[in-house]
Amino acid sequence: MRFRFFLLSLTVIYVFSQPGHALGAPLPKKPERSIKKSTTNTNESPTVITADKVEAKQDQVIEATGNAELRKDDQMIRADHLLYRQQSNELFADGAVRIENSETTVSGPSLQLNLNNSTGEMAQPSFTLNDSDLRGSAEVMRIEGKQQYTFEQGRYTSCPVGNDDWLLKMGELELDRNTQIGTAYNARIEFMGVPILYTPWMTFPLNDQRRSGLLAPVQGRTNKGGYEITVPIYWNIANNYDATFSPRFIEKRGTLYNNEFRYMGNSYSGKIDYSELRDDQVALINRSQTSLKHSQNLGIGFTGALNLNAASDGAYFRDLSAIPAIATQKHLLNEVSVSYAGGWWTASARAQTFQTLQDPAALVAPPYRRLPQVNLGAQRVVGGAIASLSTEFVEFDHPTALNASRAVVYPSVTYPLVRDPGYYITPKLGLHHTQYSLGINNPNTTSQYERSIPIFSLDSGMTLERDFFAFDHEYMQTLEPRIYYVHIPHKKQDMLPIFDSAPSVFSFAQMFTENRFLGSDRIGDADQITTALTTRLLDLDTGNELLRVALGQRFSNITPQVKMPGAPTASTNKSDVLMSVAGRMSASITLDSLAQYNPSQSRTEMFAATARYRPEAGKVFNLGYRFTFNAADPTKHLKQLDVSTQWLLGGRWHIVGQSKYSLQEDRAVETLAGLEYNQDCWALRLVAQKFAISINQISTNYFVQLELKELIRVGTDPLSALKQSVPGYTILSDRPRDKSTQSLP
Repeated sequence: MRFRFFLLSLTVIYVFSQPGHALGAPLPKKPERSIKKSTTNTNESPTVITADKVEAKQDQVIEATGNAELRKDDQMIRADHLLYRQQSNELFADGAVRIENSETTVSGPSLQLNLNNSTGEMAQPSFTLNDSDLRGSAEVMRIEGKQQYTFEQGRYTSCPVGNDDWLLKMGELELDRNTQIGTAYNARIEFMGVPILYTPWMTFPLNDQRRSGLLAPVQGRTNKGGYEITVPIYWNIANNYDATFSPRFIEKRGTLYNNEFRYMGNSYSGKIDYSELRDDQVALINRSQTSLKHSQNLGIGFTGALNLNAASDGAYFRDLSAIPAIATQKHLLNEVSVSYAGGWWTASARAQTFQTLQDPAALVAPPYRRLPQVNLGAQRVVGGAIASLSTEFVEFDHPTALNASRAVVYPSVTYPLVRDPGYYITPKLGLHHTQYSLGINNPNTTSQYERSIPIFSLDSGMTLERDFFAFDHEYMQTLEPRIYYVHIPHKKQDMLPIFDSAPSVFSFAQMFTENRFLGSDRIGDADQITTALTTRLLDLDTGNELLRVALGQRFSNITPQVKMPGAPTASTNKSDVLMSVAGRMSASITLDSLAQYNPSQSRTEMFAATARYRPEAGKVFNLGYRFTFNAADPTKHLKQLDVSTQWLLGGRWHIVGQSKYSLQEDRAVETLAGLEYNQDCWALRLVAQKFAISINQISTNYFVQLELKELIRVGTDPLSALKQSVPGYTILSDRPRDKSTQSLP
């Protein structure tokens, strides 16, 4: 539940200590009834009264004593003693009075209620909201209609009974369960008995519905901006439109105005972001950022999308973002696209450009713009064969590099010779045709190139299984050999330009593809066989994959000649050997690893391994190591250790941390460290994070957050950073706990 504060007059004060905690006793079981009376009216639902003893008195008065209970509609009233006047439809109850319905439970010593108009009053009430952990009490409760209550001198909390670490105290509280809106007057939040926030008026939702108002302020500190505070204002314009205005005061720079507008319709949705910082006191310029994301269902199989992004300068995100993935991005995408999916064929068209965010210390080449790119695909089954067609036309545009258009047509036929659950043999034959038309910035005299290359592949494999018992448990082991053959004749391609192609990263997925290059500018010559063997160990009771071991290598009958400009020609007909070991070793331990070994050079080209130990929610330890050999410069091998954890220190304290450490450079690339304290109804998070955003720039961020469960989070939010840095991180304050309906002391 998120509160919206319309007026804010006190700043936040933190006082932290470790309070006691006691859970309430369970409610007694409902006893058997001895007598039942029912009154009905043709104009209203029946009123049913049960009790140990029921007496009918004069003037149509019914008195119920001992475990008395009145039911009407979806509401139930329990008490030691009930007095019901049938003529006026009034109820008087005393002795452990309890009002229950599907959403709210209220208890008190006495109750007076008119059942005709659902109005009445209860002294010293205590209440709980059944769909949350919130409970409260007041001096007086006035019932002003079905599901409508007003509490005088009220207070409530999400803390369990016996623990009032935080309280929201109000002069008056109105709860309307029909509209699911609460309104409080002269409200203050107390934490550990100390007022930390006051507002003369506030409204808030009683469920997950949105409400306009002032959200909780966000505070923090960074090394580049100093002290920061953001005060978000939320505007619920309509059910399908909303906006958030978030002025962010940055001590060293000024005020950054962040604005977000979201919208949704029956056939469209989108979001617009605009931020502006005028007169940056550090950069001495005006700065801004704009983003528009829109998707549209155009009907009859057509969809459209917009993704537009712009920043005023290349250092905007490095200076103003505390999220590593955003602060270190190099290119902003701008794209307009339309696509169609209609049964056996698909089509798409897009125009794509980029804004390059240059770092003067590490310049990068701007990518090509695609103005436009059109794709057409089709697939039909004809006589047991699968006929496919893939086509592309793209216009590559660049201010300084070669401009050109490229057309690709690739028809192919796949015919499964054997298709069985245990084994398969699938040949494929295709013709890859490419045509270039070179434009401006062409250094050659020739402007037209064509290339046609036939491609043949044969994919085959089988799965062998055996069941066995070990340690009083049933397991299954599989043996899955696979052989993949590709033949592509050599065709000279050195004269063709490079627009969007690059060597594929060698992996198990790439071993079973036709082309060893990404993109269409290079089609690698091949006469090769890829062999792989995978074995799995499965727990037949749970279906879990306990262990998976895979081994694979590619063998070539020729020495491949096609290469990227500047790359050496292959010196061996054998590829590196890939080996993977992964699985769930137990309920709490998982392992994943991949190794690439070069047998001709007798060296490891790449090794990556990660292990996770997670015995329970809130306890996780991740350990990872990555090595990549750098043939061009042995001093620049990648040797990186990644350690992260969330672990119980003792009591209610947890430690959170992460470190990406470069063993080659003997320095930390990214570091996060923090402490969490989790009570039943509140949490405190203290986190510091440091990461590199460029060659000579380090970003340091500090997070301090106090969360009062089901009320408010105050401070700088570290949860996004914790989830990204610590895989398996658990927000402990989100875990459910036992509820109690006992009153506040």
